[in-house]
Amino acid sequence: MSMIFFEFAKRNIRIHPLRSALAMLGIIIGVVAIASMGILGNSMVLSISDSLSSVGNTVTVTPNSGSGGMGPGGGGGSGSTGSLKVSEYQFNEIQRLVAPSTAIAVYSTSDRMKFGTENTAASMTALAQDDIKDLIPESDIQEGTYPKGSSGSCMVGYKLAEEKNLQVGSRIQVGEDGARGTLRVVGIIAERGMSFDISTDNAVIVTSDWYENAYGISGEYDEVIVKVKDPQTTASVKATLEKKFNTRDNKVFTITDSQATLADIYSTFDSVSLFVTAIGGIALLVAGISILNIMMMSVTERTREIGIMRSIGAKKKEVMSMFLYEAAMLGILGSIVGGILSILGGYAVSMMMLQTTKYLFISENILYIFESIAFGVLICIVCGILPAWKAANLSPLEALRHE
Repeated sequence: MSMIFFEFAKRNIRIHPLRSALAMLGIIIGVVAIASMGILGNSMVLSISDSLSSVGNTVTVTPNSGSGGMGPGGGGGSGSTGSLKVSEYQFNEIQRLVAPSTAIAVYSTSDRMKFGTENTAASMTALAQDDIKDLIPESDIQEGTYPKGSSGSCMVGYKLAEEKNLQVGSRIQVGEDGARGTLRVVGIIAERGMSFDISTDNAVIVTSDWYENAYGISGEYDEVIVKVKDPQTTASVKATLEKKFNTRDNKVFTITDSQATLADIYSTFDSVSLFVTAIGGIALLVAGISILNIMMMSVTERTREIGIMRSIGAKKKEVMSMFLYEAAMLGILGSIVGGILSILGGYAVSMMMLQTTKYLFISENILYIFESIAFGVLICIVCGILPAWKAANLSPLEALRHE
């Protein structure tokens, strides 16, 4: 008997194709919005995670602008320089406190540099020769090798090399009219993107030996990077350094824990993903309300038909099931089409926002699609309950008299 009412539901969808298509269109849009935005949000989190996971064991120490570079005890006793630098004494203290983790001293500056015939400003980072290998693994070298000693060799980031047309063997004059010396490019660093340690994409990387000779500086570092042995201990390493160097009244260093920063980034992306998914959910809810209106209209149009069904013995639950079948079919068809189109939507937004689709077909994103389909079907069935209940509770005599 239930199959008869199922066929009645199919018939009603067939004889009102435009109305049914418009109802399904709302469901399709809602499902595509939820799934596509969910895919984008999850893909962005995975992309950030991939690019930053290798530096999730980093604690950075930079002079605090309000401290004047003064360390505990002040003056020469702390090895302070009276400027925004990390003194040799402070660096040695950091090394001692973070052992067995590795502390890396970093020089950084911006200077005039001549690339071929173009004279412009560019950033420079200087590290001890062995430390360069620690922060820039061999897998990150696109071409060439590492700089050595004080010979005037350097590495350049991918974006800088591309912009200035630099190759292995190219020459760079540093300072006004090459006053600081000439560097020879021996390596090109592959694109690394966002990083917690050093940014290399637009930088020139030299050895600290060459930098100290060229700039007449020794033991006055711009930053210290701590590579923690166990990423789970970054918070405790940070706490140790904070206790040593910073007090309530005198904050010598700004100390950043990459794990805490990563957690903040993930939390932000989760909030954004939840927000855009909620917008898609609202769109789907609006579509469900339109289905409710269409179903109520259908009940009104078919009042006499319902009266005939009831007068020949149809039960309330059977009449109710007929309308629920109709709502479910609209939801299933619209949601499935929306699920298929959401793959295309996810592909489009991934290409526009991330320039890659490598995260599109991972299990989490496939789950987003199925969850969106299920939510679309559920919304339609829920919104079909009231019209179905109204149809089932019509008085047969009043329904037969309806014109």
